[in-house]
Order: sequence, then C-alpha cells, then structure tokens
Amino acid sequence: MTSLQFPARPSDADRERALELLRDGAAQGRLSQDTFLRRLELVLTAQQNSELAAATADLESRGRAQGLVLRLVGRISSFHLRVRRAWRTERLPKLLLPEPGPFPLLIGRAPGVGLRLNHATVSRNHAELRSAGSGWVLRDLGSTNGTCVNGRRLVGEIAVGPGDHIRFGEVDYVLTERRDPAAG
Repeated sequence: MTSLQFPARPSDADRERALELLRDGAAQGRLSQDTFLRRLELVLTAQQNSELAAATADLESRGRAQGLVLRLVGRISSFHLRVRRAWRTERLPKLLLPEPGPFPLLIGRAPGVGLRLNHATVSRNHAELRSAGSGWVLRDLGSTNGTCVNGRRLVGEIAVGPGDHIRFGEVDYVLTERRDPAAG
C-alpha cells in the first residue's frame, strides 16, 4: 500500500513573511488598496506554499544589481525632462523682487494690485509676496488655478528667493533680485 503525499501546508512563519511583503509593497506604493486586500485574503486562506509564492512573486526584494539597473533606467528616462525644464527656465521672463518694505506686493488681475497679470488663469487677487527678515515669503490667496513654486503647488506660504521658478495660473516667472551697481 502506498501512502499519499500531500503538499506541505504553509507554516505561520511562511504566512507572516508573505504578509510582511504585502505590507511593505503597500507602504511603498507598489500595491493599490484593492490589490492589497485581495492578496491579503489569498495569503490568509492559502493551502499550499505555492499559493503564497504566487501572491507575493512581484514583491520579492530586488537584488542589488536589479535595483541599480532600475534606478539607472529611471534617471536616463527622466533626463530629457530635466533638460527641457532647464532650457525653459532660462528662457522664462524674470520677476524682479521689489524693495523690502512694510506692505506686501499683491499679485493678480484686479485693478490696483502691485503686479497686474492680465491672463485668464490668474485670479483677481491671486497671491502676495512680502519681505520677511532677510528673505521673501509667497502666499497663495485662494486662487482658482493655484500658485506653484519650483513645480510644486503652493499650499499656504513658502519662503522664496532669487532663482525660484514661480507660476501664477499659467504665467511663469523666475525670481531675480536687483543688482547693486556698486558691487559689480
């Protein structure tokens, strides 16, 4: 009489390892919430180690060489974007920082603002630029199309200075400061 051999059931340690891979994958953004939940159920109900392996195959840690290759490919593929951004930044009009003073520079389409931008994507009262100590602070005033600093949408206020790329709606500038003729 021959004995039947059944595949070994997954141990608690095997399940815990699979759950750890799922948690790490979700934390790194490699799994959507729905995928995480589906795979979590698969791991918890798995009857064989092969089912655990199938649920986590794409989440296994990358080897050093594979990680290096993936980072290199990412940098190469983003190179043209960095070149385009650098080329465009050099060609942007310059926004001269005003003399520091007690009153902020209001920016928008409304008559009477300090810097009037006549563009449909700029709100009537779009943003304000004020001196703060030895620097400048830019604050969005609840504009419809937003204010961006160096490609990131501004929420609240942020310190800015010469060389920063500022975008009001779809109007772009590079901040510059006055040059002292005596210094040059």
